[in-house]
Amino acid sequence: MDFEVLVGFMLATAALAFSPGPDNIYVLMQSMVNGKKYGLATVAGLISGCLVHTSFLAFGVSAVIKRSDTLFFTIKLFGAIYLIYLAYRVFKSNGDIRLQNNGVPQKSLLQLFRQGFIMNVLNPKVAIFFLAFFPGFLFSDTINTVVQFFVLGFLFMLVSFIVFALIAILAGYISDFIKENSNVGFYLKWLQILVFVGIAVYILISDK
Repeated sequence: MDFEVLVGFMLATAALAFSPGPDNIYVLMQSMVNGKKYGLATVAGLISGCLVHTSFLAFGVSAVIKRSDTLFFTIKLFGAIYLIYLAYRVFKSNGDIRLQNNGVPQKSLLQLFRQGFIMNVLNPKVAIFFLAFFPGFLFSDTINTVVQFFVLGFLFMLVSFIVFALIAILAGYISDFIKENSNVGFYLKWLQILVFVGIAVYILISDK
């Protein structure tokens, strides 16, 4: 088992979770407008949805790995290209972080959990991202690949939950910091680009 691969996976996950995107911005706004526990309910729903994507990935890609080295390499190549594409999309964006709390509806904790879960499960971009991100971080030649994908999935969920929970708990401080430091979006933009490109390169050079 290669623990360095797992550490790298967790660091990459943390960097991506901190980078501004629709999910963590939504958590931030729910926490700012309705309170921390509502933000945490949204986080719980979003993270729970990852288990569905992990399951599809684990059983689907594991079968591909057993069937053909060429197919597995094709998946990794697709993943690297997709991550480079995401980096390009971020590069073309202006990097501004817009916090607008107008029209954030008041919902119950269960409604927010359900909405977060559905948002994640029905988002095809999440499924594609999992397919692009996970295969390059298989960490053992002896452990079953299904188990490895679930380990990666649970680590992804754990790290993302911690980061998103911190965003929910510290929503007020984070929003004030963003408003007072207009250049924070610029630095987070380039953090995203570096992480996407770095993961893409790693996936391309990693062994099966």
